[in-house]
Amino acid sequence: MADGVRQMRLAVTAEDYEAAVTFYRDILGMPEQAAFSGGGGRVTILDAGHATLELLEPAHAAHVDAVEVGRRVAGHLRVAFQVLDASEMTARSVQAGAVQIAPPTETPWRSLNSRLEGPAGLQLTLFQELDTPLG
Repeated sequence: MADGVRQMRLAVTAEDYEAAVTFYRDILGMPEQAAFSGGGGRVTILDAGHATLELLEPAHAAHVDAVEVGRRVAGHLRVAFQVLDASEMTARSVQAGAVQIAPPTETPWRSLNSRLEGPAGLQLTLFQELDTPLG
């Protein structure tokens, strides 16, 4: 569609800005696209690769939580990042200060998913596709 959405940005207000930038840029490896300051504050735009908008009915969201965590834990917003190695990235993330909610778990849809509480109050799923190479 020529006149449709060109880019999706998730704008997150982070009380500990430096910790959030360090985690998402340096630990998860999102390259910095731009950084600006103004109005007494700063913004950093990080490249998260390909973006999609995943809309779930409440029953399906509860199902995903049950598979990944064993109980309903996510609010209405959860950010999922595809990574090459979910186990390794989960360990790195926890070492960098993320709180592990659930360890990497193989899902019925053939991915290895972990659940974390990341900086800036974001609940994260790190997922590794088991049947399809990242690309």
